Amino acid sequence: MSRTALLIGIGVGDPGHVTVAAVDAMRASDAIFVLDKASASSLTGIRQEIVDRFAPGTEIVLVPDPPRDRSAERGAERPDGDYRRNVDAWHDARARALAEAIAEHVPDGGSAGFLVWGDPSLYDSTLRVIERVAATMDLSPRVIPGITSVQALTAAHSILLNRVGEPIHITTGRRLAEDDGRNTVVMLDADCTFRETAEPTDHIYWGAYLGTPDEILIEGPVGEVGERIARTRAEARERHGWIMDVYLLRRP
Repeated sequence: MSRTALLIGIGVGDPGHVTVAAVDAMRASDAIFVLDKASASSLTGIRQEIVDRFAPGTEIVLVPDPPRDRSAERGAERPDGDYRRNVDAWHDARARALAEAIAEHVPDGGSAGFLVWGDPSLYDSTLRVIERVAATMDLSPRVIPGITSVQALTAAHSILLNRVGEPIHITTGRRLAEDDGRNTVVMLDADCTFRETAEPTDHIYWGAYLGTPDEILIEGPVGEVGERIARTRAEARERHGWIMDVYLLRRP
């Protein structure tokens, strides 16, 4: 019998973001699997708190997260091909580790739960990894949507994501230079690339640890707040050992 992989969007840290559908999926899981990073143990703790609150008694299986080669992720001179190959190898290693854990902890016909930050469809690799697991065993994915960091960001700043008649672009720091800057949501930008690509008058709405007690919000013209964001981000990452942040750039 086929096993089911339940990819459960849990929002960005606030237990209030967890939907009824997500609660039902957690309770339907034979076990919930967490790729555990030693440098981000508090993230594992948040997942544990969510399970204890909404699906008490459900087994949580911690799977050591394979190391990721980040040597091709810094510097514009490095070709995308190297970056993609490194990420591809990392996803393969994750898939192998999860396949072993699912086979051990989930019976035939059972369900394996995965708690995914934000929404599983937006800049998250879990679904890609599960598709690789499904190539090695009888496993069918099912996605339960969640509140994204983009929604949490605009809600925290009490702003609209769009302006009338204008498009919205979601991209990464590595691709920011290719954007026109009108309404740009940027994820995965460890280098605060906006300092190099944005105009000083561009407005930035930045947020980190959204939905958690550690939430940080900064907004204003890039020329006025850009360096403060970079400094605050570095200090917060050093303090916590990890950071999840996102920002919206808007050209006047």
